[in-house]
Amino acid sequence: MSPTTIAYGYLTIAIICEVVGTTFLVKSEQFTRLGPTLMMGALYALSFYLLAQTLKVIPLGIAYALWGGLGIVLTSLAGLVLFKQTLDTAAVVGIAMIVGGVVVMNLLSNSVVH
Repeated sequence: MSPTTIAYGYLTIAIICEVVGTTFLVKSEQFTRLGPTLMMGALYALSFYLLAQTLKVIPLGIAYALWGGLGIVLTSLAGLVLFKQTLDTAAVVGIAMIVGGVVVMNLLSNSVVH
């Protein structure tokens, strides 16, 4: 497997860990519940470790844009599904713009490692 494929795999897992960690942040109830707080910390630590491994191959700006952008989208969906939080039209438009930015960056930018 190529280093680029491995790096994008690490980045994907990092994003998932960050999103799941954020759901545990909500469940920690402001750090008053030990189990969810420990899970959140472990998942955030793993997410940053994998992001750091990603940076061996993928440039910082690209990796962080993907990590942050896709993290926002997935966290919004988690809030919608798991916590019954609503998104108004402006939020949906903003999220769509983030997705559009990630797509444009990956399809058209020469900075992205393919």
